[in-house]
Amino acid sequence: MATAAAAGEGGSGRRYWRWSKADFFPEPSFASWRSYGGALAATVPRLVDRVGSRSSEAAEAGTLRAVSENPLRRCLSWLDLAFLGFGSVVGSGVFVLTGQEARFDAGPAIPLAYAAAGFSALLSSFCYAELATEIPSAGGSFSYLRVELGDIAAFLAAGNILLEAVVGAAGLGRSWTSYLAALLGRDTDSLRIHVPALAEGFNLLDPIAVVVLVSTSAVAMSGARLTSTLNSLASVVGIAIIAFVLAAGFSHFDAGNLAPSFFPFGAAGVFRAAGVVYWSYTGFDMVATMAEETKNPGRDVPLGLISSMSSITVVYCLMSLALVGMQRYTEIDANAAYSVAFAAAGMRWARYVVALGALKGMTSGLLVGALGQARYTTQIARTHMIPPYFALVHPTTGTPIYATVAVTLGAACVALFSSLDVLASVSSISTLFIFALVAVALLVRRYHVAGATTPGQLRTFLAFLALVVLSSIGVSAYYNSRYARRWPGYAAFGCGWAAGAAGLAACAEKQRAPRVYGAPLVPWLPAMSIATNLFLMGSLGTAAYARFGICTAAMLVYYVLFGVHATYDVAHADDAAADNLEHGKIAAAPAPTTPA
Repeated sequence: MATAAAAGEGGSGRRYWRWSKADFFPEPSFASWRSYGGALAATVPRLVDRVGSRSSEAAEAGTLRAVSENPLRRCLSWLDLAFLGFGSVVGSGVFVLTGQEARFDAGPAIPLAYAAAGFSALLSSFCYAELATEIPSAGGSFSYLRVELGDIAAFLAAGNILLEAVVGAAGLGRSWTSYLAALLGRDTDSLRIHVPALAEGFNLLDPIAVVVLVSTSAVAMSGARLTSTLNSLASVVGIAIIAFVLAAGFSHFDAGNLAPSFFPFGAAGVFRAAGVVYWSYTGFDMVATMAEETKNPGRDVPLGLISSMSSITVVYCLMSLALVGMQRYTEIDANAAYSVAFAAAGMRWARYVVALGALKGMTSGLLVGALGQARYTTQIARTHMIPPYFALVHPTTGTPIYATVAVTLGAACVALFSSLDVLASVSSISTLFIFALVAVALLVRRYHVAGATTPGQLRTFLAFLALVVLSSIGVSAYYNSRYARRWPGYAAFGCGWAAGAAGLAACAEKQRAPRVYGAPLVPWLPAMSIATNLFLMGSLGTAAYARFGICTAAMLVYYVLFGVHATYDVAHADDAAADNLEHGKIAAAPAPTTPA
C-alpha cells in the first residue's frame, strides 16, 4: 500500500495522476447537455439561492479539505511566515518605484509616502491576522469573504486575486530578464527575441521569463517546507543587500539635499506617491493562505504577518530617505535611481549589488507567489467554483500540483508575449478592493451572527457601516475632484466617517469575540482600513476602473454559466439524494458530498 501511495495514489485510493470528465465536472448539472440546459433555465432562482448563502468556518477550514483527498502539511512556524512575508513583499518595487516617485511626485518627502502606504498595509494585515486565526484556511481572503459576505462577493474577489496573480507573476518574470541584462551590462531588451510580425507591445518574446516562472513553480510544487527554507536563505541575502544600501547611503547622506523644500509637490504629491509605492507592499496576503500549513495558526499567523509588515515599512522608509539624502531629488534617475546615486558618490560597482538585490527580491516574490496563489486556487476549487480537479493535493509532496501548474501556465503565456508597459497598464485596483472588502468582513464577523443578531441590531450595524463606507468613498472622490483644495468637503465627509465609526463603537452591539487573536481598536481600525484603501483606489486612473469593470463583467458571465450551477449542486446534494431515494430514482450523475 505504501508503494502505491508513493506512486501517486491519494487518500481516497484513486490515483493522483488522472484526467476524466468526472474530475472536472462531477456535478449533476453537467451530466449531459440536457441537464445543463435545465440548469441554465433555472439560473435566476439558483442565483437568488446563492446570493443569500453563507459558508461557515467549519466548512472552509475543515470539511472542504476532503475534496483535496490528501492534506496540506502543517510544517511552518511564525518565523517561516515572517520570512515568507518579507520574501513576498520586498521585491523590485522599492528599487524601481522610489526613484520615480521621489523625482516626479514626492521629492524629499518620499519616506512619508512609504509611511502612509505602509500604514494602510499594516491596517489590512491586522484584519487578515484575526480572520486567518478564526478561519485557518488555504483560501485566505476568499474564505473570509465566503463566510461573512457570501458566495458572489467571494467569487469576485477570487477572480480578481487570480487575475492579479497571473499578471503580477508575468510582470516579475519580465522584470527578472531586464535586471539580468542590466547585471550583465547589456540593454534591458537584449535578452528578448524580437518578432516584427507581432503587434507592438507583444513582439518581444521573453523565454527567460518563462524559464524563471516554471523553475520557481517547480520548487513550490516540491513542498512548502523546502520553499520556505530556500526563501529564508534568500531573505538573509536580501537583508544583507538592504543593510549595504542603508550603510552606503547614509555614509554619503547630505542634509542639504532635503532643502530648500521638503514638500516641493505639496501634500498632494505625497499622497499620489503613496498610491503608487503601495504596490511595493502587496503580497503580504500570501502569508494568510499558508494558515492551513502552519503548526499553530492562532499564534503564528498574527506574529508572522504583523512582524514582517512592521519591519518592511521601517526598511522602506529608511531606504527612500537614504536615496534622497545621497542625491537631490531633481537629479535622481527615475529608471535606475540607486545605481546612478551610488555612481555619483563614486561607487559605480554598487549597481551590481542593487541589480542583485532586485533579482533576489523578484525570485523570492515568485516563490512565495507560486505557493500562495496555488493555495487560493485550491480552496476555490474545493468549493466547485472552478473544477475540483484543481483542489487535488499530491500525497507525496503535500502540495496542490494541478493548481500550481494552472497559475504558472497562465503567467508564462502572458510573460512570453506582453511587455512591461502593457502589464503595468493592468493596474492592481483589485488588491485595494479586496483589502477593503476584508475589513468590511471583519466588521461583519464582529457585529453579525446569523440567528443571533436581532433585526434591530442588524439595521443599526448596517446603517453605521454604510456611513463609514460612503464617507470613505466621498473623501476619495472629493480629493480627486476640482474642489480638492477646499476644506469644507473634507470636514463633511470626515465627520461622516467619524460618526459612522463612533456609531459602531457606541450603538452597535458586538455579537462575537475573537477566540484566539483579535485585531485591536475594533471598529476604528477596520473602519480606517476601509477609508485608506478606498482613498488609495481613488488615486488610480480611469483606465484602471475600466479594466476592473470589464474583468468583473467577464467573471460574472462565467459565474452565471458555470459557477452558480456547480455550487448550487454541491449545496443541495443532500436534498437531491433524498429526493432520488423517495422516488426510487437513480441520479444522472453522482452528486458531490462536499458541504457548501
